[in-house]
Amino acid sequence: MDTPVDPDPRRRRLDLMDAEAEQGGGQARVDKQHRDGKLTARERLALLLDPGTFVELDKFKVHRATDFGLDGQKIPGDGVVTGHGLVEGRQVFVYAQDITVFGGSLSGAVAEKICKVMDRAMEVGCPIIGLDDSGGARIQEGVAALAGYAEIFLRHTLASGVVPQLSVIMGPCLGSAVYGPAITDFVFMVDGTASMYTAGPEAIQAATGEVVTREALGGAQVHAERSGVAHFAFDTEAATLKAVRALLSYLPLRSGEPPPVRPCRDDPARQEAALAAIAPDDPARAYDVKEIIRAVVDDGELLEVAEAFAQNVVVGLARLDGRPVGVVANQPAVHGGALDVKASVKAARFVRFCDAFGLPLLTFVDVPGFVPGTAEEWGGIVHHGAKLLYAFAEATVPKVTVITRKAYGGAYAIMASKHLRADVNLAWPGAEVAVMAPEGAVGIVFRKELLAAQDPVSERARLVADYRERFANPYVAAGLGYLDEVIRPEQTRPKVIRAFATLRTKQQALPRKKHGNPPL
Repeated sequence: MDTPVDPDPRRRRLDLMDAEAEQGGGQARVDKQHRDGKLTARERLALLLDPGTFVELDKFKVHRATDFGLDGQKIPGDGVVTGHGLVEGRQVFVYAQDITVFGGSLSGAVAEKICKVMDRAMEVGCPIIGLDDSGGARIQEGVAALAGYAEIFLRHTLASGVVPQLSVIMGPCLGSAVYGPAITDFVFMVDGTASMYTAGPEAIQAATGEVVTREALGGAQVHAERSGVAHFAFDTEAATLKAVRALLSYLPLRSGEPPPVRPCRDDPARQEAALAAIAPDDPARAYDVKEIIRAVVDDGELLEVAEAFAQNVVVGLARLDGRPVGVVANQPAVHGGALDVKASVKAARFVRFCDAFGLPLLTFVDVPGFVPGTAEEWGGIVHHGAKLLYAFAEATVPKVTVITRKAYGGAYAIMASKHLRADVNLAWPGAEVAVMAPEGAVGIVFRKELLAAQDPVSERARLVADYRERFANPYVAAGLGYLDEVIRPEQTRPKVIRAFATLRTKQQALPRKKHGNPPL
């Protein structure tokens, strides 16, 4: 019997190094990760990317620290797995922090690996996706770790508006680390395991005496509902990564490239009779604007962004005739659809993202104005409301606006009006476009007449009806050219699809300048 030939020792060395890198911090730490209900960095990448497409970079890179005994603790790849792969056949660059290696802490070497894939993504024009699961800066490396964070932050800033950037928080993201995801376009968090905060519960208690749990301080639901830091929150890692893939299907790979087009099974000429019954004639009655959106877009599919935050405005991605669009809509079911600080910031951020990446904007308007009160005024509604105004005014992508019911005061102007360079402005027949609601206008304009009236209630009702007939309708605005067309509700889908088709070759530029100064 022939004796087996020993394998090439050089190949065997490669096999051993591959195996060492792929086991991360060792089986015991991998097992703990699984007991905690979490996947490893490589398992996450396997779910995110198309099978067999991941190409790893810097697999054998190690840290260079020598203090505190680290010179004898070197694991190939250090605390992050980096590279590129495909999502639905389109290339993306990725990094996944590996908490089984030194707690996923950021060393100089880890930062260099992340910066390399970010630089490469910028050079070739592909999205950047970061999977965060880290205990923070590697304290043993001191300022070198902080410098690494700053280098990453710089690249996030330079990449902003050039390629889409997605942050997926799958474990702790603490201290300085939080500012990188904050610059990116979308933040995903896994409920129950992900957390983000600048100072932990222990530090807060020591500084202020306040007692708070990690979940209550910076868990997924807190950031999805209260702070608005997280745009998406899901119960499992698998659901989170599936949502990342879904979001990417709407986005171009880079600025200047058209968004991906899909075959449309939904008739572009479809008229939806149900639309006429969704918005009540009474402007004070609530309804769910998402019913209108789903009746208009392809197959009723809306990928809502920041669904749990500032629910008085709805933003999300959809398709019309197979082409992605960004949707912004007032939500009458929450605060009557009035704008406040949080809603203004949420919508402004989304509008600017869509404009940066060439996604046309479809805006549904049913807005009574801004939420009144000292809380909003002291909270800076003037400043924050101007952010939405600035975003719509600055946007040069095709913009189509549909007023479904009411558009009052400054909120009418801000919500993608003709005066902010919206391209096509439509209204339903029951729309009211006015400085304020007829009831309020009558109380101001006819104050003396009402005081002198023998029957003030009947006189008020008569004046309100007259004001509504003469001023609070879409035909005054249409007569001035502020509305391009008054349409029947059931015509909305074919009308907006035709409008966007007409605008497909639109070219519009901003005045030459270094950059504007929005009311940040």
